Amino acid sequence: MKRRIVALGTVVALGFGLSACSGGGAGSDVIILRVALNQTETHPSYVALSNYSDRLEEQTDGRMRLDIFPNETLGAQAEVLQLLSDNIIDLGIISGSQMENLSGDFLVLNMPGVFDSVEHQMPVVHDPEIVGELYTSLEDSNDITVMGGFTQGSRHIYTKNKVTSLADLDGVKIRVQESELNLAMIRALGGSPTPMAFGEVYTALQSGVLDGAENNEVSYFTQKHFEVAPFFTNSNHLVGLDYMVASTEMLEGLAPEDRQLLEDEWINTYENHTQLWDEATQEAIEGAQAGGAEWVEIDQEEVRAALEPLADEFLTTPTQRELYDKIRAAAPGQED
Repeated sequence: MKRRIVALGTVVALGFGLSACSGGGAGSDVIILRVALNQTETHPSYVALSNYSDRLEEQTDGRMRLDIFPNETLGAQAEVLQLLSDNIIDLGIISGSQMENLSGDFLVLNMPGVFDSVEHQMPVVHDPEIVGELYTSLEDSNDITVMGGFTQGSRHIYTKNKVTSLADLDGVKIRVQESELNLAMIRALGGSPTPMAFGEVYTALQSGVLDGAENNEVSYFTQKHFEVAPFFTNSNHLVGLDYMVASTEMLEGLAPEDRQLLEDEWINTYENHTQLWDEATQEAIEGAQAGGAEWVEIDQEEVRAALEPLADEFLTTPTQRELYDKIRAAAPGQED
């Protein structure tokens, strides 16, 4: 495969091996695809990717597999995108906010309220009629192709004091990831957004620097934030997304039957991940509640009405608006 020969010097310089290729005609090479991941070996993304590799190996009698590098072994996500663009690695799991840096159109899928739920999100992000052009839009400029996505689950607000309506968020300091969209999101909900590194949140909640934060149930539990912010309000303001991003040249270098297998098994992989995520979410809820956390309901329509004006503020092109409208039209209960 051409890309592995071209990238050899760079790969060796980075200190990890070359994907192995041997054999004769199309479809007979041994294919080892390098995958970059920023999660641990216990995360649903790692487990789903490991299962992906096992299925590829089984269906090719060991000729194709994935070599997964977790824990940011190959660098932070911005670096991984560059490695993919340079055809040095083959696949990477990349957050939606990182993809925005390459094309503003990816902002649409990061908008608060664009997805109602994981059940709405996953069919949309794998529907070529909705996202097909977006996923191939970086092939010429960056030599990367988006294959689909893993859900990050629904994100909610959790606080030191109980929040039962948006009025209760007035002046409440909520940690957010640092971006204009995230800052505007918390302001729209009535809170006071406070950008902060994720690793600092527990101490900030404990000391009173923060009054709350926003995240999914899994992070709430695994980071033990329920110990210092025991009220978890089901705001469902955002459904997060990670993308499976591939080297375009790698995909084009595969024999047609190998590429078809890789894409077919990707379908099984994101479905497997969604199931794993659901199981991890239920375990997190039960664990946090056992640790003293209280789940609080809030009016979902009140949340959606507060977030809707963000679309007019942040979606500034006809392409972005059209994509947003297609996604909203695909929401359960919205279809014709």
